[in-house]
Amino acid sequence: MTAELVALQAIGWAVDDDGRPLEPTWREALAAHPGARPVRVIEQHRSGYIVADGLDPGFPVESLPEWQRPRFPPEQRPGVGDWVLIEDMDTPPPRIVALLPRRTAIKRGAAGEHYRQQLIAANIDTVFVVCGLDADFNLRRIERYLLLVGGGAEPVIVLTKADQAMADGAALVPDVVATLAGLAERGVTVRTLNAKDPESVAALNPWLGPGRTAVLVGSSGAGKSTLTNTLLGTERMKTGEVRESDARGRHTTTHRALIPLPSGACLIDTPGMRELKPTGEEDVAENFADVEAVAAQCRFRDCVHAREPGCAVQAALASGALDAKRFASYLKLSGEVAGAAAVLAQRRAENAGEKVPGKTAGKRPGGGRPSGRNGRQ
Repeated sequence: MTAELVALQAIGWAVDDDGRPLEPTWREALAAHPGARPVRVIEQHRSGYIVADGLDPGFPVESLPEWQRPRFPPEQRPGVGDWVLIEDMDTPPPRIVALLPRRTAIKRGAAGEHYRQQLIAANIDTVFVVCGLDADFNLRRIERYLLLVGGGAEPVIVLTKADQAMADGAALVPDVVATLAGLAERGVTVRTLNAKDPESVAALNPWLGPGRTAVLVGSSGAGKSTLTNTLLGTERMKTGEVRESDARGRHTTTHRALIPLPSGACLIDTPGMRELKPTGEEDVAENFADVEAVAAQCRFRDCVHAREPGCAVQAALASGALDAKRFASYLKLSGEVAGAAAVLAQRRAENAGEKVPGKTAGKRPGGGRPSGRNGRQ
């Protein structure tokens, strides 16, 4: 195996025993561009991209002209973590000739009134959802992040500032304990740590082996940059203090960047995200399987879980078997995803030149048995 291939593997390039890419679509792209070689996007800027090949820590490349057009879908442009093929190495800057298909991706609906998708990170194995054990602690926000992850990457909830929580008393302990229990029941991994302590941060080592890629997401002030510095063993990322009133911090990380770690893994640090809008591609049922399981027991398929007879959801809420706040979150996120999905379907139909209906109905949340006349049994 060549030194170039070994270097690529160190930043996440996966190959078989013969040195060929594991992804068949990547092999096809390389065959279509025999003179090109793969590199990974480590920084994305308005003026272009910085890529790495495992040997050079980073160099600029020229993007395809169509990517610069204002109406070009932003999620179809390369983002941090993407693999691209480049040519013309002898005449800097090298030129991108192809974007390789993504194994996994995290996207969100971009802020603003108009529908746009924003790529957060690509080709990742693990998503560390970072939340502080202070006033930043918010289970509903965690649920939103878990909804956006999807697509094959493994989510791990990282609760930082454990040292501060213990020093400040037990005000958050009941919420934290309930959160840990609920997430564990749903099969979500949680790690509680002090982001400044290397021994504490070592709890994340199982997800940071050689060739692995992880991304840090969370609100400003949650401790992402502090965690990055501890994993690096150096103060590379700028950190800042948080406001005492709400434990929110300023944006110390201003752009996404892929950083090699001493462990051999790659880490993508991201700016804090205050708005987490769904894209319409999320799977609400997968993230709220507990709620869906209860809703499936309702007498009527079109039950809206209000005053219908035989509503299993209302019975579970009354008995305390189903948490009212989690159910409210389920309804809210279901509505947002359905609305975004309708807009996305309309956008795709318009791009395909199809006739777009006046209204697109979103899926009604909740399951149940087959319905009879007018949706009733």
